[in-house]
Amino acid sequence: MAGSKSRREFLSDTFSVFGAFAVGGAFSTLGARTALGETVKQSQPLIPVADETTGLPLLKLPEGFRYISYGWTGDEMNDGQITPPMHDGMGVVSKSDDLLMLTRNHEVSTVGKPFQFKDGNPYDNHATGGCTQLIFDTKLDRWIESFGAISGTVRNCAGGVTPWGSWLTCEETVVDQKDGNDLAKYGQTHGWVFEVPSQGTASAEPIKEMGRFVHEAVAIDRKSGYVYLTEDAGDAGFYRFRPNQPGKLAAGGTLEIAEVIGQPNLQGGFHDGSSFPVRWHRIANPTLESRDPSQPVETVYEQGRKLGGSTFSRLEGCWYGNGLIYFDATDGGAAKAGQIWQYDPNLETVSLLYESRNKRTLNMPDNLCVSPQGGLILCEDNDYAGEAPLPQRMLTLTKDGRLNTFAENNIVLEGEINGFKGSYVDKEWAGSTFSPDGKWLFANIQTPGITFAITGPWDDLLI
Repeated sequence: MAGSKSRREFLSDTFSVFGAFAVGGAFSTLGARTALGETVKQSQPLIPVADETTGLPLLKLPEGFRYISYGWTGDEMNDGQITPPMHDGMGVVSKSDDLLMLTRNHEVSTVGKPFQFKDGNPYDNHATGGCTQLIFDTKLDRWIESFGAISGTVRNCAGGVTPWGSWLTCEETVVDQKDGNDLAKYGQTHGWVFEVPSQGTASAEPIKEMGRFVHEAVAIDRKSGYVYLTEDAGDAGFYRFRPNQPGKLAAGGTLEIAEVIGQPNLQGGFHDGSSFPVRWHRIANPTLESRDPSQPVETVYEQGRKLGGSTFSRLEGCWYGNGLIYFDATDGGAAKAGQIWQYDPNLETVSLLYESRNKRTLNMPDNLCVSPQGGLILCEDNDYAGEAPLPQRMLTLTKDGRLNTFAENNIVLEGEINGFKGSYVDKEWAGSTFSPDGKWLFANIQTPGITFAITGPWDDLLI
């Protein structure tokens, strides 16, 4: 990679605003089209497509799309270590000429020996989660290398890119030194956000003032520098972190919870297009410190709820685009099949873009991202609750409010790659993120653990 770029260069070169994506118009009719159980539409039929790395038909995609797999669990990385399992959130964090760097989470929660990364030290010598980094050459259309980026963390679920070319990785747990297994316990507290630079070595020090809770994802408002955070819990808050110094998150700041005025509970039963004003309340004890170990400590959510904070249902993906923050509630809504929300930091309003009325239409959206054309990519992590399972899907929500299936998991293996055998079609998509020019979509299948670079006639999909 070339030398480190300035924050201004990263912002203009790599993270220009990704198109227009507004509420209203066709979005207000999306729910009406699907409320009566209409199945999701496909803009084009999906067909099995052979992977250019293995030759196997791992994915179903529209005609004209192709893909390249890389970084399978168990593959040797360029630093000599083995690729960890449980691929999850991911983002393109820097661009240098034709080379893109991605940072990828590994949602591992077992106690054990952490992998090594660059010249850094693991945060917890008994935790096996972390992040790896991958380099993709957009001129040669091929993967170049991968290596460890941070380790000693637990359940690195999602996170988010920063405008200055780093990745914020989030721990989806609050385990501590009392937790573990019969062989060992964790050596540190968990439930934090860590920053992973694209250049240099991660400090592996948590940004504690961002709060200790069941973190999922983050998105940064480019105008204010505020960080918006989701919480993956049955009763969840929507948070923001106001840094003392925008762009220098380790310098601390203030964590706040959103109160959606007049709506203490947003877990279901709203019409698409519903919009409400928001105000914010400061969390007094974001790190859950206790002066009296004999007394229970209120969680971040419990503190916020007492202040008037509103309750969402299992908040997952979070992404910035066109001055707006998009986030989803994976089992929100009357059908518990998912909600897509939008927060406008300028108007301080939250709006419901879409609530799934039928699990066959959209079932439990998880990671999401904004496309360069302004639509949304939604990664399913579905649960059919006794119904016949369908393959996990990636869907698109277009600017005119149409929900389409873009990709299906078609992974069935017989030991060809690293000994993996069986059907993995029900394993979740994660980590969707576009290249800055919009040519490539990168995404993961969490199990067995594979990263894909996907390209094709995006304009045909109208996303």
